[in-house]
Amino acid sequence: MNYKTDILIIGAGISGCSLARELSRFKADVAVIDRGNDLAEGATKANSGIVHAGYDAKPGSNKARLNVAGAQMFPALCELLGVPYRQAGALVIALNGQDRAMLEALLERGLKNGVQQLSILSREEALAMEPRLNPELVAAMSVPTSGIVSPYELAFAMADDAAINGVRFFLNREAAEVCRTEDGFRVTAGPDVFECRVLVNCAGASAAAIHNDLTGDSLEMIHRRGQYYLLDHAASDVFSRTIFQCPSAMGKGVLVSPTVHGNLLIGPTAEDIPDPLDTATTQEGLDNILLTAKKTWPELNVRANITNFSGVRAHLAADDFLVGPVTGCPGAFEAVGIESPGLSSAPAIGRELAGQIADYLALERKSRLNDYPVPPKPFREMTDEEKAEACRRNPEYGSVICRCEVVTEAEVRGAIRRPVGARTIDGVKRRTRAGMGRCQGGFCLPRVAAILAEELHCDLSDIRKDGSDSFLVTGPLADPEERKTV
Repeated sequence: MNYKTDILIIGAGISGCSLARELSRFKADVAVIDRGNDLAEGATKANSGIVHAGYDAKPGSNKARLNVAGAQMFPALCELLGVPYRQAGALVIALNGQDRAMLEALLERGLKNGVQQLSILSREEALAMEPRLNPELVAAMSVPTSGIVSPYELAFAMADDAAINGVRFFLNREAAEVCRTEDGFRVTAGPDVFECRVLVNCAGASAAAIHNDLTGDSLEMIHRRGQYYLLDHAASDVFSRTIFQCPSAMGKGVLVSPTVHGNLLIGPTAEDIPDPLDTATTQEGLDNILLTAKKTWPELNVRANITNFSGVRAHLAADDFLVGPVTGCPGAFEAVGIESPGLSSAPAIGRELAGQIADYLALERKSRLNDYPVPPKPFREMTDEEKAEACRRNPEYGSVICRCEVVTEAEVRGAIRRPVGARTIDGVKRRTRAGMGRCQGGFCLPRVAAILAEELHCDLSDIRKDGSDSFLVTGPLADPEERKTV
């Protein structure tokens, strides 16, 4: 089909969803396309979930400016959207004299960037705060304003808010061809063609290629893979804060961090790879994580490990975010090279780009917005009284689908019915946590699949775990009439 729109955003990760939400506040027709079968299918679903305070980025850079501005937006934004967020704080530990000198440099850099409450702690002060740390550390920098969040849940909420205010989302639409037209741009994506006045490139790992198609100012993208361990809730009380080692040229290094859902996350690696879609985990990479992380937590073992995963960061050779109008291509805007601290910066990136686009098109703000329907409190977090009331109002709360994470049938159906709802097993998982527990979906997956088929009015053989080829069943074992005679 052919679609015409004022603004087309390529990419439905955290930056694209943030921008879509901000643009939904203006009188304009906005559409978002993404090659994934769900929102947040790239780096957004596979990162550390850290809201960085902003001490690490080079002063004066886009990373520093947008990180600090974005991080300050998180508490109010997450409360408004009902997204789990906690200002847990962080420690950056020094294991030797060279690291100790780096802490001083990081402190100075953070103060220049406008980060508040930074301080250098002695060995004894750090161990008093986090007793499981390596006792051989020599010092640490305290970062009280560092936070943790569920990145994909934030993207889902932003997209839902955008959708109820008029933004259209088209998934499974890879931008295969982008070209200029007399009135703007034409993008061929799967079976559809999109024509727009303004094009916004938020394409993550593919963003540099799209940029290079639009302008002669060529960019070089380095695809940097990071692998992780995710530990069960049994390890949730080891650290209350995110623990960093001193950063290197390859990034912030291997961290050990609690998550907002009570797990413990360890990683990532930093491996430059040729394929931006290669999210494999490797024995070498996982071994490297353990070797490095034990410098932070000597008692580390992975008996509580429930899964491993990886994501690919879009690192520009210039080592900074590229956010704003595309040079030499009027009507084109971009957010390219959005690696760490991209999650922390996303609210500010969306706000800044939306303002620039609104100015370019002379858009008016809407006088009224549709209120965002904050999802109900998760059943697992309800009091006994609240659970009883939920079951009284909707008996499907009384049917627990995922025992590990205590997710109910009402919540699974609710995830599918959201404005930009789940269409796959993993889509339900990331919206409800059904399948994220110790058994990793071993018990709840068949029931989730059956509910998806019911809600989407399709055959069970049409349901996929994630991508287009991840089918679960191919059809019945026998004709239903034949089974009756067996």
